[in-house]
Amino acid sequence: MVNYAELSEEQKAELLFTAEEKIQLDEAHRRPITYDEDCPAVTPEKAVRFRRVNSGRFSKRA
Repeated sequence: MVNYAELSEEQKAELLFTAEEKIQLDEAHRRPITYDEDCPAVTPEKAVRFRRVNSGRFSKRA
């Protein structure tokens, strides 16, 4: 993993979204989610089979 502070200005500029990419992201954000056979909606019956992978990650720490 690279520390952002160690990157050159040119490398930092490459990480930013272009104006066209920002427009595409905004358009995608406004569109509704569509489900198909490759990505079906999760029903409540299917949801109970999911389990949290990092169960301790979001727990409150004293």
